[in-house]
Amino acid sequence: MTQRDYLFAGDNGDVALTRLIATLARATGFLKGAPGGPLPGWHLAGADNSAFLADWLARIRLAFPDAGEAYYAARLWNNLTWQPAYLAVLSVHLHGAVPDLTRLAQARQNFDVDGYRLPAGPQFRDDFPAMITHAGAGLRRVADALLDEVNDHVPLKPLPARRLLADRLLMIILRLPDYRPGTTMAEQHELASAWLEAAGLAGLGRLETVEVPGCEPVVILDRKGCCLDYLAMPDAYCASCPRQDRQTRIERQRDQALAEREMQNLHG
Repeated sequence: MTQRDYLFAGDNGDVALTRLIATLARATGFLKGAPGGPLPGWHLAGADNSAFLADWLARIRLAFPDAGEAYYAARLWNNLTWQPAYLAVLSVHLHGAVPDLTRLAQARQNFDVDGYRLPAGPQFRDDFPAMITHAGAGLRRVADALLDEVNDHVPLKPLPARRLLADRLLMIILRLPDYRPGTTMAEQHELASAWLEAAGLAGLGRLETVEVPGCEPVVILDRKGCCLDYLAMPDAYCASCPRQDRQTRIERQRDQALAEREMQNLHG
């Protein structure tokens, strides 16, 4: 077990935060972060975000008038939680230290959340199991607060919200080999269980290995949550959507994974 450590604010905290933001941006190509506090009009964890949410919800309702309240709630929830989830998981596995997500600020771009800012501050560092436990619990605290905010504007029950958060964590672990080459399938399964346990989401989803004749097996999602995007875009089911029959869900994800593997081999 490594020695528990905190990287404190000031010069060390600034360097650690800059390294974290750069590492995650480079690995994913889409996590757009910057050091510092929120800019005007941003969502800030723990602040009064009622105007932010009311305006955003009104825009979504106007754009998708027939989608319904359940879709609006799921869209707010998925958007508010995707960056905290990525930051929690990838800070552990790519950066090796965990920032304080209760100070996270997030930007909205049109209908979706994209872009974040974090102030310099303590980052928790320990061995991987301890960091997963710490980051998972921290993510759950942030998510619980976000769920309260969403419910102030549109109803979203805890169970479907938690299923969607579990799906997000599983999606990140599914993609972890892209961000951390060398991650094995066995490690993905172990990490999926560890993260769901740490975030209080055990049993709300899992990864599944599918055998492919003549090829290496592929890992797919076995989800229990639904993003409800089909309510805004009829018949547009995600490849992993649990509303499909099991065989269709497996075949679509298998084919998608094999196509991605072929592309990687071509450009490898």
